[in-house]
Amino acid sequence: MVRGAVQGVFFRDTCRQVATAAGASGSVRNLDDGSVQIVLEGPADAVEQVVDWARVGPDAARVDHVEVYEEQARGAAGFSIAGEGSKS
Repeated sequence: MVRGAVQGVFFRDTCRQVATAAGASGSVRNLDDGSVQIVLEGPADAVEQVVDWARVGPDAARVDHVEVYEEQARGAAGFSIAGEGSKS
């Protein structure tokens, strides 16, 4: 979970690019409360690389807080943006 000024700043698209380059699978989506949820799977170093990026985000973002939770892997293939077409 990423909180701050993280919607409407190309956070999701940039996250997809970073995750794909790192070799992580999963998804990213905007939530109604203004936060962004990132779900990641893959090698630990790939996931950590995306989490490290999320702590800063793209240039136009202001990240105030990142919460990381471990969950059971779901077998994601590739990386997608949920709700594509809404605020980036």
